[in-house]
Amino acid sequence: MKRPLIWIVAAVLSAVLTVAWFLPAAWMSALVEKQTMGRITLGDAQGSFWHGSAFVGGAAAGSGPVTPLFAGRFAWHISPLILLGQVDAEMDNPVALSQTVKLKGSWSQWQVSPATLLLPPERLEGLGAPLNTIGLSGQLRLSWNALQFVRQPGKLDVLGSMQLEMKDMASRLSPVKPLGTYGLGFDWRGQTADIVLKTIKGPMLLSGKGSLVDGRLHFSGKAEPEAGQEDRLANLLNLLGQRRKDGDKDVIALEFK
Repeated sequence: MKRPLIWIVAAVLSAVLTVAWFLPAAWMSALVEKQTMGRITLGDAQGSFWHGSAFVGGAAAGSGPVTPLFAGRFAWHISPLILLGQVDAEMDNPVALSQTVKLKGSWSQWQVSPATLLLPPERLEGLGAPLNTIGLSGQLRLSWNALQFVRQPGKLDVLGSMQLEMKDMASRLSPVKPLGTYGLGFDWRGQTADIVLKTIKGPMLLSGKGSLVDGRLHFSGKAEPEAGQEDRLANLLNLLGQRRKDGDKDVIALEFK
């Protein structure tokens, strides 16, 4: 009786593994959408769950079409060891990523290798207002050190730091080009990230501090023109926030609660 049972179990296991091996890349798309609550999706997914490629997109406000957020296609390779609870995967995009990103660990805790991701600012317009009104241009580079992700019941903790460099930014609403180069730092500790915004150079000065707590942004900062640029930057600054006094100067309050 034991031998037939063993063969039945082996046959069922073989069938399950065979089906899993041929999972289409669309399964990866469904997984990404679920984890990001529909904010991010994969377009034109090709290949399989284990070895495939797609572009990464975001839906516009409302029921708008999917818009690619990054140049090029992202290719992934996932080791079958994930069926045994081990994470061993790679992701590559020669156009948008500085190098191959590697994920290693377990289902409950894994590490992501350092890299830099290029994000064309004009593609952010697909995310809706106010980005589609300001009409940004320039270069965005998101860099990170080795990040650690820890899955907790009902949440995902992140440990590590990120830096968003916004180089030579400009807006179609301003004759001043470029407006400046800025740095936005993120220091992740679980569900919370401390944020610091600073101006590296430029006629429009931005600064501030805040935090991301459970996905909600709390930020207090200011925007002000460099001396001599008040009139040329007035229209754009008025779109960013309300005027307030900072000592003897008028500045624009950048407040997010």
